[in-house]
Amino acid sequence: MPTLHWIGKEKVINHHQEVPYKVLDKKYDYNLEEGEAPSGNKIIHGDNLEALKSLLPEYEGKVNCIYIDPPYNTGNENWVYNDNVNHPKIKKWLGEVVGKEGEDLSRHDKWLCMMYPRLKLLHKLLSQNGVILVSIDEFEHDYLHLIMDEVFGRSNRVETFVWKKTYGGGAKSKHIVNLHEYILFYSKDISTLEKIELPPDDSVLKYYKYKDEKFQDRGPYRLQPLATTSMDDRPNLKYPIVYDGNEIWPNKQWQWSKDRVELALKENELSIEWNEKKKSWTVNYKQYLKSKEGDLRGKKVYSLIEGFYTQLGTNRLTSLFGRKVFNFPKPVELLEYLLQATTKKDSIVLDSFAGSGTTAHAVLKLNQQDGGNRKFILVEMEDYAESITAERVKRVIQGYGEGSKAEVGTGGNFSYYSLGEALFDEDHNLNERIPLSQIRKYIWYSETRSSLSEEKAEDTSYLLGKQEDTAYYFIYEKDRLTTLDFETLSEHITERADQYIIYADNCLLPQELMTKHQIVFKKIPRDITRF
Repeated sequence: MPTLHWIGKEKVINHHQEVPYKVLDKKYDYNLEEGEAPSGNKIIHGDNLEALKSLLPEYEGKVNCIYIDPPYNTGNENWVYNDNVNHPKIKKWLGEVVGKEGEDLSRHDKWLCMMYPRLKLLHKLLSQNGVILVSIDEFEHDYLHLIMDEVFGRSNRVETFVWKKTYGGGAKSKHIVNLHEYILFYSKDISTLEKIELPPDDSVLKYYKYKDEKFQDRGPYRLQPLATTSMDDRPNLKYPIVYDGNEIWPNKQWQWSKDRVELALKENELSIEWNEKKKSWTVNYKQYLKSKEGDLRGKKVYSLIEGFYTQLGTNRLTSLFGRKVFNFPKPVELLEYLLQATTKKDSIVLDSFAGSGTTAHAVLKLNQQDGGNRKFILVEMEDYAESITAERVKRVIQGYGEGSKAEVGTGGNFSYYSLGEALFDEDHNLNERIPLSQIRKYIWYSETRSSLSEEKAEDTSYLLGKQEDTAYYFIYEKDRLTTLDFETLSEHITERADQYIIYADNCLLPQELMTKHQIVFKKIPRDITRF
């Protein structure tokens, strides 16, 4: 597979492993009823590279859908959302990671250095049957395709959507009026990707106009020809259908096997009529609106997306805030369209370039429409994370606008976070200012690649948990050194297991005993796995 090379690539290709793990510091819960548990919706203010790393212990392999709208690297310095990798935070990061080479990087090189480690962490967070959608324009489209191929795999390309973003204009265009952008669509593992459809709308429902005795369970049906014009040579699809003593043969072949046709005849799912004018039989099958399991037949998703224009996004955000606060926000209708096709009612949706918060808006609206329980996680590094991103979500939840333009609130809640301190200090020792519960979560995740429950994280015992016949113990005290010896072994190591992973400051147990009982000692903190 062709790969893309750029200045600084060798410095960032594994940089996601070196990103410091920082804890998430909850600032407040919004719209949470007294005694109600948080919904799991999160808005995080901070650098998205560090935020993505901090999400791993809880969310690695669990995010069902990722949508990101990263900087397009157009060089336009005048936007509220600075669409250029010359942003001071990105320049500082490039200087630290890429070093002096970063001073000579072209804008494309800088952009690729910024994107690559973020895509690596997004890949880790995505579930096995999850999908990622990335908005981009023609300036970085080619480069993005190549690094997406490298991170997610060329075989996992699903489609490239062409989004018609505007319905006119172009007075200032010298050559061609550009009306479109792209949305790159990849899966984590395309072999596990389920059928992608939209709920049926009027353009689909108008064809389902017939009813029979199955209407109560299957809804109305439409008639579709059973004969096919396919040129495939399929002898098993060439056979007569016997009806009222007549043998009906296809001109070429049938779509269904003989066994399936016989079952359909038995269950009254074929419509067979004699056409007097053409002196021939017509054989149609009944395509019901609902499957036997009760699922609605969906609408096909096309690679060309029309009808959701940037102007809609601008107008909606202006109506939310009463003034213009953000340039060129994506229309919420576009995100609803994409999320309807790619999520289920209980999906976790992540947007690590959150901007004005359109993704959360779309998630809340979809939940309102279909009774779903989708969760959103937004990350925004700019200072407007609370004043625009979180504020928009608050207004969507509560409702906004007046009179004929009033929008009913969607309901829901979220928790607002900032990035806290790093778990390790500059000498790679544990930062003892970090709450013990956060340290326990990290240890468990680094060993098992799974998340530790809040109950276990807050537990005061040394036992973290047991997984696959291995018991994990973290013998740690902030005010004193701990020792794994015979006394500790008899008093605290009580879980029965085939193997034991035990963290402590020191170990006085003889090696023969440890080998016999499959005890692996790890010294705090230097043996803690860095991921």
